[in-house]
Amino acid sequence: MASLKDLRNRIASVKATQKITKAMQMVAAAKLRRAQAAAEAARPYALRMNKVLANVGASAQGNPSASPLLIGNGRDKTHLLIVCTAERGLCGAFNSSIARLARDKAKSLMEEGKTVKIICVGKKGQDLLKRQFDKQIIDFIDLRGLKNISFADADGIGQKVIKLFGAGEFDVCTLFFSRFRSVIQQFPTGLQLIPAQIPQGDNVGTTSYTYEPDEEDILSTLLPRNISTQIYSALLENAASEQGARMSAMDNATRNAGEMIKKQTMQYNRTRQAMITKELIEIISGAEAL
Repeated sequence: MASLKDLRNRIASVKATQKITKAMQMVAAAKLRRAQAAAEAARPYALRMNKVLANVGASAQGNPSASPLLIGNGRDKTHLLIVCTAERGLCGAFNSSIARLARDKAKSLMEEGKTVKIICVGKKGQDLLKRQFDKQIIDFIDLRGLKNISFADADGIGQKVIKLFGAGEFDVCTLFFSRFRSVIQQFPTGLQLIPAQIPQGDNVGTTSYTYEPDEEDILSTLLPRNISTQIYSALLENAASEQGARMSAMDNATRNAGEMIKKQTMQYNRTRQAMITKELIEIISGAEAL
């Protein structure tokens, strides 16, 4: 049985942890407002770019001379997976769920005999994947020094991907991130960047446009920018999802710490009462013996 001193130390330790988790929850809540606003502000631009890309790319898709970024290079042998995660932990299953989705995709591709290459954006993704896919990781992009993600940061990643594609390093590129829905809902998502996914059906605008210059010239500028835009949107979605997951995780940790404090306090009081009762019995027994 633990002594009273040990129980007091445990209670004090859990209370200190509870203060830390409560503070982290409040910080995450403050950061979440800004991150959520940024993610929601970027969605209309990305959606509109998809619609423009659909309108322009619909006619160019059947053209053999169309940009490889749109129709691919005709091969499906080498796949590049861009795995976007957080730089820090203590955010529940946020990082592990993205890494699990990417891991399952990599396993299925390798089972089909395809070559897999991985670019990790975020330290936690690299930590989770390097044990199993260390040889497949070709690059790591560290964003720890950035307070706020800018389009220039995403454009740097996009230009690197385009350069690798132009050099024939891969055939298909897929981006993995977590799409933000609410504080308690974040959905790990895989989005194919190359070849570009052209929206079909109801997602395609029905309005006919006349473009100047022609479609190929527009696509030569639009397609690279679309890659950077999708990466930027994914990073913003990730930032909001991370803070939402951390806020939820720290709230649960704070509640669990409160339950532990109650249990430890009850055990402390019972142990203390048992010791007092034992001492009283010893005093009374000694008095009666006299």
